[in-house]
Amino acid sequence: MNLTKHWAAVLDDYVIDLAWSPDGTQLAAASASGPVSLFDSVKGAKLHELPGHTDGTNCLAWKPASAATLATGGQDGAAKLWDTAAGQHTATAELGTAWVEHLAWRPTAENAAPILAASAGRDLTFLNADASIRHRFKSAPKTLSAIAWHPQGGALAAAYFGGVCLWDADDYVAQKEFAYANGIHALVWSSDGRWLVSGNQDPSVHLWLPEEDQEFHMSGYEGKVKELSFDRTGRWLATSGGNDACIWDCLGAGPEGREPAMLPHDTKVCAVAFQKKFGVLATASQDGTLMLWSPERKQPLRATIKMPAAATKIAWSPDDAYLAIGSEKGAVYVLKCEA
Repeated sequence: MNLTKHWAAVLDDYVIDLAWSPDGTQLAAASASGPVSLFDSVKGAKLHELPGHTDGTNCLAWKPASAATLATGGQDGAAKLWDTAAGQHTATAELGTAWVEHLAWRPTAENAAPILAASAGRDLTFLNADASIRHRFKSAPKTLSAIAWHPQGGALAAAYFGGVCLWDADDYVAQKEFAYANGIHALVWSSDGRWLVSGNQDPSVHLWLPEEDQEFHMSGYEGKVKELSFDRTGRWLATSGGNDACIWDCLGAGPEGREPAMLPHDTKVCAVAFQKKFGVLATASQDGTLMLWSPERKQPLRATIKMPAAATKIAWSPDDAYLAIGSEKGAVYVLKCEA
């Protein structure tokens, strides 16, 4: 497998978030200082630079099935919508004084209204496609640290120090609440919605089977687990938490009691991302190393490349042909991936 540089660009600050448009024609890159750059995914030309948010932008989210609407959240307590074709701001939801740190659109579902979930401090809000407020939930006990939609779009998981609440997308009631007596840094669902997984401060990984009322726990990590990624089948779970990317087999009864595969780096792993349609895993570490792996192979390492700085975000294009990397020094790299 070959990785070659397709194009590169530089932002004015470190890259705090990256997101491909649903059709793969554009790449949005948010600078921590505020501006959001929109790039042509093939040529690398900058299409627009959006002003983003005063004092800094925190997160990006493209509206599903649309390359024309991008949502951003920032330190100004607002969620904003942008027309990416025109490069213009279209609407703002003022959510308070707390930073908007997490945004996520409801996955596309038949006859389901588009919903943008936004977390700011202890508050979770559902927004309509025009940024009007659809529902404000009761405040969480602590600051919300991660959100994740169920793959079918029927519920949203929201984490805070002390647990996770699963909110119904249509009735706005709590379907389930899961206690966890520590901080949670990341949430991810398996593609089939069977597993809900948290990466934790203690440091550990915790897994729930919401439909079966079971949960599992894996500890022994070197540090906090802040990065999680499931493969397309829901079998392989990749996690950070040390100098190795840890791969758990979630087939059948799950990973508890099984030994994980360890994919080694020389320094702390700072990003993990499985392809959307195929089985290749990208991992990045603090020394700037990026590696591609096929976890099911006896010799899993497929490719290695050294970047000038550590990655802050990595993201596969919708067709898995390109891998975007944002760095601590503000560089955006797009690599072409070929078998």
